[in-house]
Amino acid sequence: MRARPISMTSLIEEIAATLIDRSDQRQRVAIDGAEALGPDALAAALADVLRGHGRAAVPVSMGDFLLPASQRFEFGKTSDESFYLGWRDERGLRREVLDPAAPTGSGRVLPALWRADIDRSARAEYIAVPAGGLVIVGGQFLLGSGLPFDFTVHLDCSAAGRFRPTTGTPRRSTPRRSRMWSCAWKIHAAPPSSRRRPGQNGRTSSIAARSAGSSGVVPGRNRPTISPAGETRNFSKFH
Repeated sequence: MRARPISMTSLIEEIAATLIDRSDQRQRVAIDGAEALGPDALAAALADVLRGHGRAAVPVSMGDFLLPASQRFEFGKTSDESFYLGWRDERGLRREVLDPAAPTGSGRVLPALWRADIDRSARAEYIAVPAGGLVIVGGQFLLGSGLPFDFTVHLDCSAAGRFRPTTGTPRRSTPRRSRMWSCAWKIHAAPPSSRRRPGQNGRTSSIAARSAGSSGVVPGRNRPTISPAGETRNFSKFH
């Protein structure tokens, strides 16, 4: 893989130019990466640049599409398998964002579904995304779950960089939470057929391999792959 140094500002401008040139239909974009790399912030900044170029753009955070606490923490707050496989409301993201934002969809998307901080509905208003508009979803573990994105950007860095504390969230640096994050990323890098989901009474049961969809993970490797339906760009941050 060819490495090329680039500033964050230039990176955002380059991605925006690529998206503008590739289609005049609605597009669903994923900014995938560890929380420490700021995929949400990159999605918001990209949306701002696209608006400056005259394209409607709606940033969406995967953090606003988490399941209620009763479901997320059913097997404990530091279960690595639950963190990876059972925290995100991917069905809600499909229903409220990705399916409506498809070129043939209604264009009526909900930018936030659930507020995890108060464990209540976000009560957000629906937004109409016109033809040529873009929905940009930022978050971690977006690739490999079969979510229907048209264009994905994968952010990567060293293992130590993935687990560093983020501003305003000191508890994420505790040994137990660091272990949870580390184990979750190991699950993400494993072959899909070997990933396991917590089951009833604390047991685990194998889950079927997740379809890669338009942007997925090569079995056994944490690397996105490009398919005919979508494109992926990889970017690394060195520490």
